[in-house]
Amino acid sequence: MEKTLVILKPSCVQRSLIGEVISRFEKKGLRLAGTKMIQMTDAILNEHYAHLKDRPFFERVKNSMKVCPVVVQCWEGIDAAKVVRSIIGVTDGREAVAGTIRGDLSMSAQENIVHASDSAESAKVELKRFFADNEIFDYKLSTLAHLYACDEI
Repeated sequence: MEKTLVILKPSCVQRSLIGEVISRFEKKGLRLAGTKMIQMTDAILNEHYAHLKDRPFFERVKNSMKVCPVVVQCWEGIDAAKVVRSIIGVTDGREAVAGTIRGDLSMSAQENIVHASDSAESAKVELKRFFADNEIFDYKLSTLAHLYACDEI
């Protein structure tokens, strides 16, 4: 099974949407493999958003991510990164399709509730940034046979 990173951003935490967002992933059939609350620092944000460092909005993004603690999570399932991205919707909440997390809960490109790894490859790197090996758990969901066909698992 593939694993992917999800960060419930300060906009999610401040608006008390943590349960709503987690519920969407659970209802889809993804398995929560790890979760914790952390306070983002400049050091970790500089690493995590290194691809944005030359963009004019970089400091604004970092400041937004430090407003309060965030919830970092590892979700697992077949094609987990792709599935999570489809559940959350496009970056700009105003452009996200209704029914997605951002389409239903966000009006902003920055304050858009959630970050998710953009690929399985990115997820491996990002998960190591936020989780030690002993913080990601492997267990079998009793509902697994009702989530996938027998030849999918």
